[in-house]
Amino acid sequence: MSCSCNFQGIIVKVVYSKYSGRASQLRCLQLACCYAISDEGLSEVASKLPLLEELEIYVGNTGKHAIEAVGSCCPLLKTLKYNQEGIRNTSFRYDKEALAIAQNMPGLHHLQLIGNHLTNHGLQAILDGCPHLESLDLRECFHVNLEGDLGKRCAQ
Repeated sequence: MSCSCNFQGIIVKVVYSKYSGRASQLRCLQLACCYAISDEGLSEVASKLPLLEELEIYVGNTGKHAIEAVGSCCPLLKTLKYNQEGIRNTSFRYDKEALAIAQNMPGLHHLQLIGNHLTNHGLQAILDGCPHLESLDLRECFHVNLEGDLGKRCAQ
């Protein structure tokens, strides 16, 4: 499936209000460098997109609460690309978003977490909570160690 919807930053709300009749039919939403969109803003938009199948977020300020809202409002979601800037600094380790994905998006088939700050704990939760995963992209996830059983499980 090809994504043909590409909204930048705050334009999401403007486009939604102008095309509200058609917005509820969106199956794909791409957001890039959207620092102006908050968890509340994305949650509000997600509540109006029940048919959403693909969500792509490339570097922004959204986090755990937005992921929870998308998971509950968009039951058809099959693909999530939630990409950040990878940071090797160990003080940037956290699993909030990974746990939100695991708990709220059990129907995912494709997950891309480039540059995410998750740890092995978060990855384990995703593997347990998203049993239908077919593809998982963890490039630049510097706090994940794929040696041992976790690496074998990901290889499957």
